[in-house]
Amino acid sequence: MIETAPIQEKAVLIGLATRNQDMERTTEYLEELAFLVDTAGGIPVKRFVQKLDHADSRTYVGSGKLQEILAWINENPVDMAVFDDELSAHQIRNIERELKIRILDRNNLILDIFARRAATSYARTQVELAQNEYLLPRLTRMWTHLEKQRGGIGLRGPGEQEIETDRRILRYRISLLKEKLKEIDKQMSTQRKSRRDMVRVALVGYTNVGKSTIMNVLSKSEIFAENKLFATLDTTVRKVVIETQPFLLSDTVGFIRKLPHSLVESFKSTLDEVREADILLHVADISHRDFEEQINVVRQTLTDIKASDKPTLMVFNKMDAYQYTEKEPDDLTPATRENLTLEELEKTWMAQENLPSIFISATSKQNIDKLRETLYREVRKIVMVRYPENQG
Repeated sequence: MIETAPIQEKAVLIGLATRNQDMERTTEYLEELAFLVDTAGGIPVKRFVQKLDHADSRTYVGSGKLQEILAWINENPVDMAVFDDELSAHQIRNIERELKIRILDRNNLILDIFARRAATSYARTQVELAQNEYLLPRLTRMWTHLEKQRGGIGLRGPGEQEIETDRRILRYRISLLKEKLKEIDKQMSTQRKSRRDMVRVALVGYTNVGKSTIMNVLSKSEIFAENKLFATLDTTVRKVVIETQPFLLSDTVGFIRKLPHSLVESFKSTLDEVREADILLHVADISHRDFEEQINVVRQTLTDIKASDKPTLMVFNKMDAYQYTEKEPDDLTPATRENLTLEELEKTWMAQENLPSIFISATSKQNIDKLRETLYREVRKIVMVRYPENQG
């Protein structure tokens, strides 16, 4: 029997430039949306951007823009249209009626990726809960696709089960999943309590910044890592020893802009590893042009889960991929980030943030020894305060 590769679905991407989000920022967000589509197994083939003061309540982009998109789709058949913001059930119905293809919003796409990535029973339960809560207000619209009973991006998971076409049964399923997660949370909490005699360090950061690679380097383990968004869903905890000092290191799910609230709630126990950590290693991708905003997204998420007050070590990863462009001597315009060397950027960042920070490359092992030394010092500070009786 000859195995054939799955057909990749083609997608058009649609974003909005508003009073609060300029064209440059919208373009950057669509770049990330394209990466999300690629991670989900699709192919982004075209992008549309509409300029409006705010999203149209009926069609998100307005009827004129929708007709422009429809004209392009009629000439270039695609499988779905993916919007860079959350859409209401009303908007989805109206857009679907016009374009006559599958409509996904950013939340639906992220949930689909989580469904693909969930490897354990615990992660699958968390994702199913988030999917069901997303589906509940959109229940009527979702079933129009299910007559075909075929797979595809955005159609994976609980949406394909006929029994859940009934809203009452769906609410009951949500209730059961919440109870199941409560039981798992109790077990996870017990496991964390049993580890309280060791200092705990948690890796946090935007998705795809290299947390799992750093975990592998520090713990000498083989955690799955690849150049895809949300490669890690399940929290992995490893014992690490630096200069005879043991501590626990955990790798956690990456954060992202506009992370669906239902996912934050569903992954509560996973995020408890962050809440209960003694030290946070906040990893950023220094080679990413938008790394400062990614840092702010992570910080806001940490604030939302009440974990922003912990000792934090900034780890700027991927220094080997950093692009530096030297300014011309007669150029009087202020230097941009791209015109700063890594050394200048490190000094600037440390001066403005007053946080310990290290520039490394986890893949090429640059400055890993410095990271180990700094992490050792931070762990020792806590050990000496917490366990003074054990100090020689």
